[in-house]
Amino acid sequence: MKILLIGKNGQVGWELQRSLCLLGELIAIDFYDTTLCGDLRNPDGIAETIRIVKPDVVVNAAAHTAVDRAESEQELSYLLNAESVKVIAKETAKLGSLLIHYSTDYVFNGAGGHYRTEAEETNPLNVYGQTKLAGEVAIVSNNPRHLIFRTSWVYATRGANFAKTMLNLAKQKETLSIISDQFGAPTGAELLADCTAIAIRATLKDESLTGKYHLVASGETSWYEYAKFVFEIARSQGEELLLKEVKALPTSEYQTAAQRPLNSRLNNNKFKKAFGVELPDWKVGVERSVIEILGK
Repeated sequence: MKILLIGKNGQVGWELQRSLCLLGELIAIDFYDTTLCGDLRNPDGIAETIRIVKPDVVVNAAAHTAVDRAESEQELSYLLNAESVKVIAKETAKLGSLLIHYSTDYVFNGAGGHYRTEAEETNPLNVYGQTKLAGEVAIVSNNPRHLIFRTSWVYATRGANFAKTMLNLAKQKETLSIISDQFGAPTGAELLADCTAIAIRATLKDESLTGKYHLVASGETSWYEYAKFVFEIARSQGEELLLKEVKALPTSEYQTAAQRPLNSRLNNNKFKKAFGVELPDWKVGVERSVIEILGK
């Protein structure tokens, strides 16, 4: 089996290089590659890459993910998250390839306090969510052999992440104010990569598994409680923090260019049932990540 991975150096892409190589021949590319085009800013180049490689599976882990910047970079966001995704969908359909793509909780408007299922109505609040939803529609319309994984609050020990930011601030400040009314499940790139490999293998054996899934860690938290948990783990590992107080801050008092959904809870039961896996509580992955960041 030949697998083409687009976006090999992102948080999820980096972990996918590890998990996907167990399934077959892996060709992993990114935007700076010169032999094969991996730049979503060049849809024609991406199409040519797919025609050259002729993969059995394409995993698209590349995207415009700068949520606030997307508000002022709408054309670029649509190009990366929707237009190029449509090209990928069309080219993979010609080959009969299975297409895996990652989407987001931001396709919803964040109303209510329940866990959203895959069947619920979408209504994104910002450009990022709108472009990711457009990418979903492009895939569904052009390649029926697809797996779309909506996820939330993705983190990894590689590169920047919320835990690293919080730990750095906690060593510099005595007081921090953290958003307390946005809820979701921090989901590790490792978990996404491992689940993707499991899902690919199962779907190639059973075509009825194609479709859209919510792929997130179990449980829920707020950014405020998430931060407090990070500090708790750090101190349990002997880390000295200057921080003395963590204040809860409502979203209304923290203005950003893009509006964020308050409710990012996603129901992951469909994925668990379809692929026979358990999705651990968010604290499991975050604890491991913090300990790794600290080098303990």
